[in-house]
Amino acid sequence: MSTSNLRKRLPAEITIVEVGPRDGLQNQSQEVPSELKIEFVNALSLAGLKVIEVTSFVDPKWVPQLADAELVMKQIDRADGVRYPVLVPNEKGLDRAIEAGAQEISIFASATETFSQKNLNRSRDEAIEMFRPVAKRAKEESLRVRGYLSMVLGDPWEGEVDVVHVADASERLMDLGCDELSLGDTIGVGTGGKVQELIGTIIDRGFAAEVLAVHFHDTYGQGLANVLAALEMGVTIVDSSAGGLGGCPFAKSATGNLATEDLVWMCDGLGIATGVDVQAVASASTSLCRKANIPVPGRVARALENG
Repeated sequence: MSTSNLRKRLPAEITIVEVGPRDGLQNQSQEVPSELKIEFVNALSLAGLKVIEVTSFVDPKWVPQLADAELVMKQIDRADGVRYPVLVPNEKGLDRAIEAGAQEISIFASATETFSQKNLNRSRDEAIEMFRPVAKRAKEESLRVRGYLSMVLGDPWEGEVDVVHVADASERLMDLGCDELSLGDTIGVGTGGKVQELIGTIIDRGFAAEVLAVHFHDTYGQGLANVLAALEMGVTIVDSSAGGLGGCPFAKSATGNLATEDLVWMCDGLGIATGVDVQAVASASTSLCRKANIPVPGRVARALENG
């Protein structure tokens, strides 16, 4: 395929959902001070990112690194035109998020039964029902709602996941009233063909590609290839984490998220607009990691830092 034909199949621009401040920091072994988190979010805003997931209003005993959710949410500098969603697990979390000034929330479910039990201590069906009143009240409060569906391409306990099964779960989550659905390859085992099969199956259910997002982990080095496969299917929303920070504290084989710098570097090379300054994101992530004594997983961030 010629370069021109490839570009005809790709979008002119995409929206990056930056998950570093939440997903990137939630499972760090060392404590990251609140002031560093606030500085990190502010730097990412200045780098041109338009959607930055700030924190999670989960019970601190489950995710102690985000126990300062209220403080961080209240003290970040909210830039014009930037959305600052937060993750909520239940109605109590929603109450906390609203009190802290959140205008957009995310809810999360699993495509597999085992991970749902380990992550939420509930079956898949029970998890969906738990989020029903959360989503309903959020919409009544005029909050935007994003749905996350994890383990869509593989599960460390159950193995490969049937795409029809994932499509069924996607329908149920979107039926709660979600404005957008993020499909998560939580352990990073997906490949381009599987990504396109999954997205095609969900689109065949009547969902527009524009409401779908992808969330890839780079465990097997397939993150960027999987993004490209998703973009060819019409997806224009991609989750990533500055510096490649993150993983999942409840799935030990889940290594770092796809790095925002790596994603922007690829998009810049393909002529896909992101509105994001790759140098500024790299500076934000390396600064945080240096001050918090965290290694920088992202390749582009390391390359730019080393000059």
